Amino acid sequence: MSSASPGQLPPEEQQEMPLIEHLLELRNRLLKMVLAVLLCFAVLFPFRNELYLIMAGPLMELLPVGQSMIATDITATFFAPMKLALVLAVFVAIPVILYQLWAFIAPGLYAHEKKLAFPILFSSILLFYLGAVFAYYVVFPLVFNFFTAIGPEGIVELPDITSYLNFVLKMFFAFGVAFEIPIATILMILSGATTPRDLAAKRPYVVVGCFIIGMLLTPPDLISQTLLAVPMWLLFEIGILFGYLAVRHRPDDGYPDDV
Repeated sequence: MSSASPGQLPPEEQQEMPLIEHLLELRNRLLKMVLAVLLCFAVLFPFRNELYLIMAGPLMELLPVGQSMIATDITATFFAPMKLALVLAVFVAIPVILYQLWAFIAPGLYAHEKKLAFPILFSSILLFYLGAVFAYYVVFPLVFNFFTAIGPEGIVELPDITSYLNFVLKMFFAFGVAFEIPIATILMILSGATTPRDLAAKRPYVVVGCFIIGMLLTPPDLISQTLLAVPMWLLFEIGILFGYLAVRHRPDDGYPDDV
């Protein structure tokens, strides 16, 4: 018996076909994301020890002569560098991951949304990398200098390689996400959830919120908390500015003179 054409299928099956196609498309996109991460990991894995030494550089430079980092777990010398290589592989593959997500949702967007989505996607990648670079070159030297100088005399500092890795990865993630604030602000404005004027009116609450987030995501010292909170606030202001420029053609979304 010949198979029925799509127009002859019951309504329930006609509705299921697009869903199945979407699920297959999603599966293919996810497989490409995983493959990209695995390829990056395969390239980085042989250099895992060198990469860990580079990552530990900001702290190693501040340790007294003759002191170094230690491994309290016998497997840490292998798994800590391997974990770093895997996380870096995800970081390197972020453009591919976001592109696959973009390719999956793009068919459902309008033409003007597609024109706006690509700059936002590119800016998101760039800002995340800038956040990680800011943490490595600005935050780490100041924070590690604070911790190595504040300890009591006579205490030998021998940082554990696993604890150090968990700390720096947490900081990378915190600053990478924090640098996405302008994108989140612009998206809120463009979606109509808020306006530049409303966001500007909430500035005092945002400043307090930035310091609370800085307190929760960074070590318990004023330096690292401030180094996260202040950029978050400045990025929020940048988001408001670009949000105003994006909706300047709307008379009711104007940017007040007193902000």
